[in-house]
Amino acid sequence: MKEDSERQNSPRVAVVGGGLLGLTLALRLRQAGARVTLFERDERVGGLASGASFGPYRWDRFYHVILLSDLRTRALLAELGLSERLRWGITRTGFYTDGGLYSMSNAIEFLRFPPLGLIDKLRLGATIFFASRVKDPRPLERMLATDWLRWWSGQRVLDRIWLPLLKSKLGENYRIASAAFIWAIIARMYAARRTGIKQEMFGAIDGGYELVNERLRSALLEAGVECRVGTPVREVPRHDGGVVVRVDGQPDEAFDAAVMATPPRVSALLCPDLPAPAHARLRDVPTQGVVCAAMLTRQPLSVYYVTNITDRWVPFTGVIEMTALVDKERFGGNSLVYLPLYLPVDDPAWSESDESLQARFLEALEKMYPHFDRDQVIDFTIARARNVLAISTLGYSDDVMPPVRADDSARWFISAARIAYGTLNVNETLGLVEAELPGLLRELGLRPGGAGPVAQAFEPPDPRAARAEVTS
Repeated sequence: MKEDSERQNSPRVAVVGGGLLGLTLALRLRQAGARVTLFERDERVGGLASGASFGPYRWDRFYHVILLSDLRTRALLAELGLSERLRWGITRTGFYTDGGLYSMSNAIEFLRFPPLGLIDKLRLGATIFFASRVKDPRPLERMLATDWLRWWSGQRVLDRIWLPLLKSKLGENYRIASAAFIWAIIARMYAARRTGIKQEMFGAIDGGYELVNERLRSALLEAGVECRVGTPVREVPRHDGGVVVRVDGQPDEAFDAAVMATPPRVSALLCPDLPAPAHARLRDVPTQGVVCAAMLTRQPLSVYYVTNITDRWVPFTGVIEMTALVDKERFGGNSLVYLPLYLPVDDPAWSESDESLQARFLEALEKMYPHFDRDQVIDFTIARARNVLAISTLGYSDDVMPPVRADDSARWFISAARIAYGTLNVNETLGLVEAELPGLLRELGLRPGGAGPVAQAFEPPDPRAARAEVTS
């Protein structure tokens, strides 16, 4: 009876958004004693980490990779009983520049890289080394990325390497990105080589992130969280000290609090009663989206997991050959390749048809890889996500980043836009939960309970065993 009474007196919380952020927040809130209802507009949970079909096979809709340094991700996998499904492999990196494909996977290949002279390479190496040593990136918010890179790398390296890469990630928004943006990218990728292995060792989940989503949803249901998928929320206004959640065709439902685990622009639409300055802060966060093609083909394009592209005529911004990491037998011996195109939210390319994009992408691949023939393609799909990445602009953390509390209502706004110094990935998303959860629980009068460890140390796997595990 006492337990039932405590359950009835615990706060009732709505979590709006069923991506990995919303799923993890819902689980932690329930573990702390809240009565939680999760709302997700799509029929499946997972958001950017949801799965898709490629011919007869299932894998991630957008590409994902796990680094050795992603301790939070690895801890969540352990909590969900999925550690044994994590597969490691040593990968290689390529560069497509000046119409040629070059390997840049170790120090020797870096020194041989033809597009840059020796002085250029030394300055580029110094830039990466310095960035990897920065502990407090806040001062980097005061300087544009292009100015910082020009200072450290020089104009030639900026023009030949950094500027094409910035444009590939941000389009024309590269002009407003701070040095903290490029620092976050360098720091994350440098972490892939920071172990004693001195090679890129990446990980993937056997089954993809769809398996993680399923385990998380099962954990939520077992814990007593109500998961309402296929339920698009129309509005979350404040009401009588709490909030109501409005869904078309259903009566309003009252909650003590709501957590908006949706992109800032979506949250602004769902909460039109916010004060004008707070509403504008959510609405006007500069964000980037991605149009991501995925191709199942009979032959691999190259030996590289990632190929960075600096030639501006190429219509996509990189080549991610997932089967350079994941065993091809999972796809019937075929290769799975992602071709991302990062775009500002107002770019005209959003209105281009899938057929037109496919034709342009395949034509470019045939030019880049002479052995490639579009007749080898088994399946070609295109996924789009408009509000993916908040751009770290000048003074982002102080002047642009949306606050967790936009007014005095019982609504919390927790989105990837709160990641000031990091690229958008699963590990950073889990770090956001870790950072914001204590304050949320205090406001709700709850204590953390049952959350798995997030900072335990992991020994790097033996690279020879990892290679055999992935390629055998």
